Amino acid sequence: MDEKLKIKISIADRVYPLTVDPSQEEGLRSASRKIDIMIKQFEENYAVRDKQDVLAMCALQFASQVEQKQIDNAINADETIDRIQKINAFLDENL
Repeated sequence: MDEKLKIKISIADRVYPLTVDPSQEEGLRSASRKIDIMIKQFEENYAVRDKQDVLAMCALQFASQVEQKQIDNAINADETIDRIQKINAFLDENL
C-alpha cells in the first residue's frame, strides 16, 4: 500500500496543503510552477483588477488547451480509422 505524501503547493502567493500519492507530486509541482508563470505573464501583459481575474484567465487557458488536445486526438483517431478501412479494402480486393 502506497504511503501518501503531505506536500504544500503555492499558487498565486497562497499555500495549499495537499495529501497526494507519491506519483502525483511531480505533476502537481510542475502544474503549480506553470500556473505561477502564466499568472505573471497575464499580470505583465494585461490590466487585471485582482488575482481572481488572473486565475480565471489561467483556468480558461489551461481548459482550452485540454479541449484542443481532445479535438486533435479525435481528428487523428478519425484519420487513423479511415486509413485502416482503406487498407482493409485494399487487402480485400487483392487477396
